[in-house]
Amino acid sequence: MTQTQPRSRTFEWSDPAAYGPTIASGATGLELLQAMARGELPAPPIMQLIGAAGIEAEEGSVSVFLDPQEFHYNPLGSVHGGVISTLLDTAAACSVHTTLPAGVGYTSLDLTVKFLRPVTVASGRLTCTGSVLQRGRRTALAEARLTNAQGKLAAHATSTCMIFTAE
Repeated sequence: MTQTQPRSRTFEWSDPAAYGPTIASGATGLELLQAMARGELPAPPIMQLIGAAGIEAEEGSVSVFLDPQEFHYNPLGSVHGGVISTLLDTAAACSVHTTLPAGVGYTSLDLTVKFLRPVTVASGRLTCTGSVLQRGRRTALAEARLTNAQGKLAAHATSTCMIFTAE
C-alpha cells in the first residue's frame, strides 16, 4: 500500500447570528435566501464547510451548486453520499423556505434519497435543484434533483418539512 502526503484544507465561516437583523426586520424566506444568493448575507456555515459554489432562489425553488473536490470523497474514490444528501436536503428544504412568510420556520421531517450514478471530480459542477411539490399549513412536500455538468441525473430525493411559527 502506497502512502501519500496528506493534503490540507482551511476554511472560514460567518457567524450565523448575522441573519438575526434580517429575520428581525420581517424578511420572508424568499427575501432571506435571495439576499444570500446576492452575497448581501453570508452563506450558512454548512455551505461554507462543503465549499458550495452558490445558490439561486425563486418562489418555490432553490438551486445549490457545488464543484466536487477530493475532500468530498469516500474510500471508493467518489463523492460521499452524505455530501450528496446534504445538497439534496438543502435544496428541498430551502425551496419550502422560499414560500414562507416572515416569522414562520420549518424543519426537515424526513429525507428519502436515491443515488443513481457515481459523482467524482470529473462530473464537473453539480446543480441541485429543489422544488415544492405541495405545501399546506403544517407540512410541505419537496423534491430535489442533483445533476452533473452534462445534465445527467446523479441523485434524487423527496423531503417532508414541518412548518411552524418561529419563537
